[in-house]
Amino acid sequence: MAELKQMYRTVMDDHFPERMIIQFGNQILVYRKRSWKIPDEKTGEWIEKGLRYGENPGQEAALYELINGNLVLGGCEFIGPGKGLVSAISAEEMLQSGKHPGKTNFTDADNALNILKFLMDQPAAAIMKHNNPSGVAYGPTLTEAYDRANMADRIAAFGGCLAVNRAMDKATAEMVSENYLEVVVAPEYEESTVDILKRRANLRIIRVPRIDHLSEYRQVRFADFKSLMDGGIIVQQSSVNAIRSKEDFQKAAATYKGETLVIAREPTEKEYADMVFGWAVEQGVSSNSVLYVKDGRTVGIGTGEQDRVGVAEIAVFKAYTKYADAFCFRKYGIPYKTLEIEISQGRRGPEAKEEIYHRTQEDHGGIKGSAMISDAFFPFRDGVDVGIKEGVTAIVHPGGSDRDFESIQACNEAKPQVTMVFTGQRAFKH
Repeated sequence: MAELKQMYRTVMDDHFPERMIIQFGNQILVYRKRSWKIPDEKTGEWIEKGLRYGENPGQEAALYELINGNLVLGGCEFIGPGKGLVSAISAEEMLQSGKHPGKTNFTDADNALNILKFLMDQPAAAIMKHNNPSGVAYGPTLTEAYDRANMADRIAAFGGCLAVNRAMDKATAEMVSENYLEVVVAPEYEESTVDILKRRANLRIIRVPRIDHLSEYRQVRFADFKSLMDGGIIVQQSSVNAIRSKEDFQKAAATYKGETLVIAREPTEKEYADMVFGWAVEQGVSSNSVLYVKDGRTVGIGTGEQDRVGVAEIAVFKAYTKYADAFCFRKYGIPYKTLEIEISQGRRGPEAKEEIYHRTQEDHGGIKGSAMISDAFFPFRDGVDVGIKEGVTAIVHPGGSDRDFESIQACNEAKPQVTMVFTGQRAFKH
């Protein structure tokens, strides 16, 4: 066990080349390996190091930035050099390297920016864990955006990566410093905020100046690589989110036995806003996925499941669990699991737990009044029924199932009626 702990502390040498060249036919892309100066654990001298390690200790890894070449395939012009975000982080922008970042720290930061690029119109925060969001939220201020994202899932946010789309201010930094995070990413840090965040010595504090330009990346594609265990590679165009406003949604309709069935109720402006927000967050969630969003904040996020009704149910379970924990923490200042232990030890009465239970059930874990978002169509109405049972008022999915009419019927028969829109595009992410 001691050896494993030491592996986590070790910054590995890597044997990847300083440059990497990828050739598509006669088009060449040139990449440069990134590294940063860190103090040597034994001598204290500053040394040049790349990534700490890959997904696990024992896996060498390297980060490369595109520095030359413009790829055009089939009329699609891919992103060119000079647009680096996470891949372009310099030593000056690594304001505190903490334990020195590894592969997961940077991929979490990258996917957070992948979500935030659609949420630039107001202060927003995204907290990532293992390349999936634990909480994403808008707020009238950055402080409130962070608080809402954090309280959406305090449990999973522990040890996560926070990215924000506005300069880190003092009030937000004070709130962030109270929690344990691995990485904080912001476009800029106001005076004294870095000192506040440095109270956590192992925190990686990173400035990414181009966050201010994130909206420019919404419609830009990049070459997306997937390496196979046999050494082969699958390459694809990255996806582009087709939903930018409520006008991009399609009113849910389907033909059944020669008759056209249409969703009965039009969405409200609030529902449209949550559906646009939810579909933006969906771009960064691993498939199969279903999430519930309300008032510009995630309520429950189900990720990476094999069946759609199952992931809808998991998102419900997570919403209830996180709602109870957040309510407990705000009222008693302790996690819900700690409350359970104190009750079992006789240090606190059971009425506190009963209050939290009844409040959570009454509000359906915060799902009541939310929008339900699915990255692919519902093949059966059972997934839709899960959301309707919990009180969702709006449902978003791509449409295109042979049984879309069943899902529309479920919404029209609900009391009160639930609205539904199609995106016309799938949002799988693997």
